[in-house]
Amino acid sequence: MKKKQVKKLILHILIILSILTVSMPVILAIIISTQTPAEVYSSPPKITPSGNFSNYVEAWKSVNLGRMMFNSAFIAFMVTLGKIILSLLAAFAFTHFDFKGKGILFFVVLVTLLLPIPVRIVSLFEIVSKLGWINTYWGLIVPFLASATGTFLFIQRFKMIPVELLDAAKMDGCSPMRYLLQILIPLSGSTIGALTVIEFIYIWNQYLWPLMATNSKEMRVVQIGVKMMIQADAMNNWGIIMAGVMMTMVPPLIVFFTMQQSFMKGFALASDK
Repeated sequence: MKKKQVKKLILHILIILSILTVSMPVILAIIISTQTPAEVYSSPPKITPSGNFSNYVEAWKSVNLGRMMFNSAFIAFMVTLGKIILSLLAAFAFTHFDFKGKGILFFVVLVTLLLPIPVRIVSLFEIVSKLGWINTYWGLIVPFLASATGTFLFIQRFKMIPVELLDAAKMDGCSPMRYLLQILIPLSGSTIGALTVIEFIYIWNQYLWPLMATNSKEMRVVQIGVKMMIQADAMNNWGIIMAGVMMTMVPPLIVFFTMQQSFMKGFALASDK
């Protein structure tokens, strides 16, 4: 019994140390976000918050952070919604229909996983520029709508649904779209939740493409805003910068904690397959 208790104690200590190690940068950022420049650069460094919440007000005003957070939230929401819809339809076609060239199309979807946006960013910029979508929401949303990851997640989920449901639906005269809307989608709620978290955070953290596709402050996103705060202050007032970073973390955290159960269930289903 003593050996088991010792092992359990060691395990808990290791877990606590791991959590502290991972969360330490965030804890330090929260502390710094409330400090003045003198406190940030003090020696020895001050490791307690000072309650100087004026940094948050300054960060909000310095680069019009509110507008940038709106842009990021709107773009992330629209891309996530579009990806879920397109992924559902693509997965439904691959799992429930036989058509010519199905294998080739599936291979094309697979190849897109090997070609992230930085690899094809030059040709993508040329296309978006010719369409007149530079510095528009269209140019920030449409290039991200297709999702091979979402398609694979829904294919995996649809294959786990008993075929008897499809046979029963056909006997009742259920059309393919009705079967998708009334049976497959309700049974795929956890996968939808998991994909929502993944895609929202992924789009929220985009920097390179929004930097290239926008040229006005009104269309900038939060990641560019943080960079602008660093460039705007020659002395690098890290209290204001960290305050801005803390505020930009709030929307993704809200989405994650809202969808946390669906996120965990979605990946539990994926790992069981």
